[in-house]
Amino acid sequence: MNALLIKNELFSIGSTEKKIVLQRFFKTGVGQYGEGDIFIGVTVPQQREIVKRYKSLPLSEIDKLLKEPYHECRLTALLFLVNEYKKEKSLEKKENIYSFYLQHIESINNWDLVDLSAPKIVGAHLLDKKGEILIELAKSDNLWAKRIAIVSTWYFIKYHRFNDTFAIAEILLDSKEDLLHKAVGWMLREIGKKDYEVECDFLKKHYKRLPRTTLRYAIERFSNETRKDFLVGNI
Repeated sequence: MNALLIKNELFSIGSTEKKIVLQRFFKTGVGQYGEGDIFIGVTVPQQREIVKRYKSLPLSEIDKLLKEPYHECRLTALLFLVNEYKKEKSLEKKENIYSFYLQHIESINNWDLVDLSAPKIVGAHLLDKKGEILIELAKSDNLWAKRIAIVSTWYFIKYHRFNDTFAIAEILLDSKEDLLHKAVGWMLREIGKKDYEVECDFLKKHYKRLPRTTLRYAIERFSNETRKDFLVGNI
């Protein structure tokens, strides 16, 4: 099992029509967040099927796929990495996979790559540890490192650990990036699923700083009346 075999298989099932749609959807044009990203035209379910069929891929081969210019090569590599982390029993090897992930942030450079991997590797690894590294990532100049920071906390939220999400959200509220506004709002909404009052308290406390996109994402599951109150500032 090697990277070249996986790459060749992705190309064998790629679709020109899907490639055009995906390159438009993931904003690969000049000046857009995914500028220069290249697609083959393979769906996520198709990539998951490849991972399911081959089950495992050495880190050395995952490294090769992550260095590919093709989006699907990098995403498939990350899906293999998630699989490796999940099935690994050795704490030392889990630490290696987590470290490997952080060393390849430059290759995790679109929102789907982040969202499908960060919670299950970074979030899972830090669940019983302190989250200082997430604060560092949130304060970095790398858009995708910032998104990794906030989205990784989704794993914490499932276990009612909210403080990390709130701390990172506070850092990112003043960001200019819409992708971060959406991610913060999404994580706040996830907290609300677990504890509505806690989410509301955070929204009220930071209301004047909340980007409109963040607010809309965060209150998506609120009642119509409460949602209207938040949108007009009647809180």
